[in-house]
Amino acid sequence: MTDTISYTPEEVAKILKISRFTVYEMIKRGDLTAYRIGRKVRVEAPDLEVYIKKSKSLSSAAQAPATKPAEAPAPAQEGLIICGQDVILDILTRHLEKTLPYARFLRSYAGSIDGLMALYRGTANAVTTHLWDSDSDTYNVPYVRRMLPGHRTLIINLAYRMEGLYVAKGNPKGITGWQDLAKPGVWFVNRERGSGARVLLDEQLRSLGIDHRDIAGYDREETSHLAVASSVARGEADVGLGIEKAAMQVREIDFIPLQKERYDMVIRKEDATKPHFQALITVLRSAAFRDEVAGMGGYDITQTGEILAET
Repeated sequence: MTDTISYTPEEVAKILKISRFTVYEMIKRGDLTAYRIGRKVRVEAPDLEVYIKKSKSLSSAAQAPATKPAEAPAPAQEGLIICGQDVILDILTRHLEKTLPYARFLRSYAGSIDGLMALYRGTANAVTTHLWDSDSDTYNVPYVRRMLPGHRTLIINLAYRMEGLYVAKGNPKGITGWQDLAKPGVWFVNRERGSGARVLLDEQLRSLGIDHRDIAGYDREETSHLAVASSVARGEADVGLGIEKAAMQVREIDFIPLQKERYDMVIRKEDATKPHFQALITVLRSAAFRDEVAGMGGYDITQTGEILAET
């Protein structure tokens, strides 16, 4: 192995013949050195070689007679990869780590469509989505049904959120709704393709017969609600689309509510009886989790933890 070689956790798992969850656990414990490039985790070949040599040394030592029986460590449990971007998931992960302290819960900051594709491919275990379908005026179920064909799923509510427009303080451009995005002199900042906010925008434009090419700034993308709100606050755009919660965190902007959206979590039905997923559902329904989310403001937790649909 040379310094120029680096591996993904999946490649390390194949080399060591273990699961990728175990690799992530080793990285978390500091047993295996890794680094990040953006959202990607990489392990350099020399660091993997050091780990293998160290493991061989420990294995040899373990074969020597012991003078005193050692206390067995708590068994490591495989964890979950959870896709989504909302701060609710930070709270959820923290509660899960308290419930199952030896499990590993990893976050993937993917948008709604990318999350569903990850669930379909088996690279994520629980994904969040807020995808509005203009034909049926419903959230999530039509997309889950189409993007996970033949797969049985449970759709569990996380919260309801208000989606709307961020504008500069005082709304100097007089923006009130979707049609105003195409007004001359109005500059928009968009979300990335695959995000729920981007799907909502495109569905609304299609329903209203607005050509996205008439919207100045449509091709400028940010990857979070906060980034969009910040762009408007800094005067880099006149208007952007996002949730009310982000507007509460950024000064110098106003929020124009447009649509109440359903923010759900999707899991495979076959996983629902497994311990990690049972813990997930239990946390979502717990008073401690619900109270913490409600305390932040900007979320309706009326149906949090309820199974709203099966596909």
